[in-house]
Parts: sequence; structure tokens; C-alpha cells
Amino acid sequence: MKNTILFLLMASFAISCGTVAKIEKSWRDPDTKVNMEQLNKILVVAHLRNEADRRSTEDRMAGYLNGKGVVSYTFLTKSENEENKEKVRAKLKADGFDAVVVMRLLDVDKDVQYVPGTISTYPTYYRGFYGYYYNSFNRFYDPGYYQTTKTYLVETNIYSLKQDKLIFSAVTSTANPENLDKLTNAVTKSVYEKIKSEGFITGLK
Repeated sequence: MKNTILFLLMASFAISCGTVAKIEKSWRDPDTKVNMEQLNKILVVAHLRNEADRRSTEDRMAGYLNGKGVVSYTFLTKSENEENKEKVRAKLKADGFDAVVVMRLLDVDKDVQYVPGTISTYPTYYRGFYGYYYNSFNRFYDPGYYQTTKTYLVETNIYSLKQDKLIFSAVTSTANPENLDKLTNAVTKSVYEKIKSEGFITGLK
């Protein structure tokens, strides 16, 4: 019973704190400084197989880009996504894009742990001597249980189209997100805060 109550309390605490994405590693180009106010358009790309998931993820990502984010599902057709990169690059340049933000799922790590059961006891002080001697403790058994943790590893890259190079990259880990929307929001928020703290992109709200 104690373990069960403790587990429920921990789960409730985790939910109340919300889904959190932890930055596992990050890199930025030390020679690059970006001012958001000087940028025209930023293409937002989410590499997800499910089209509905892709759209909702890109919408969430674009919301952090001061109104300059353009979701790829409204700009690139499926056939264009499958064409060679030179054609896509030419289209982005012609339409005045300055940068691209790409998010993709790297891996899902599933960890199953067994939490063993426990036996709790309390003394029977209020019985007679013989009852106490032969049954000195009442016992309560709390059965064990399996606890599964799914950790989602997500990579977020930012490319400068003018410089034609990667300027920022981060890998985040998120344990047991309730749904894709909360996972995306947690990752985007974590990366956004990391970028602000690094100070190489200014003008962010």
C-alpha cells in the first residue's frame, strides 16, 4: 500500500509540473550572431510520418518565431520534398527565406523497471499475552509492480540559408509526455530558452 500511494503521489507531482524537455547536448556556431528583427522568413520543418502530427508540430514551433515562421506544409508540396535539394534551395531563396528550423525524432528509449513488493507490520499491543505471543505482528503485503518510462530524444537544428550552414543544434530528452502536443511544446520551449540564454539570437520575445 505504501509503495502504491508513493507511486501515485509521484505521478501526480510529475503531471502537475508539466512535461519537461531536458537539453542533453547542444552546439552553436561561435562566429554567428542573428538578429530576429532583421530576418524575413523562417521555414519550419517537422520530420514526422503522420501528416496530422507534422502539421500540429510545425504550428507549435512557428508560434515561437515572432510571426516570421512559415510551416513547411503550406510551402513545400510532397513532390517538392522528394525533389533534389537544389530545387528546394532555389525556391527558398526566391521567396526570401533566411533560415530553416528542423525538428526530428531521433529515438524512443523504453525502460521497464520492477519495483518489488514490501511487507508492512504493526504490533498487536492490545491483545492478551497468548494472542500477542502467537500473533505478535499483523502483516500487510504490498505487491510489486512494473514501472515503464518512455524517453523521447528529439533533435532540433537551425540552418542559415544565407551562410548555407548549420548554426545551432540541440538534442533534448523528454520522459513520458502525455501526448505529441505536450512533447512538442516542451521541446520547443526548452530549445527557445537555451537559444535566449546563449545570446546568439537577439530580438526574441
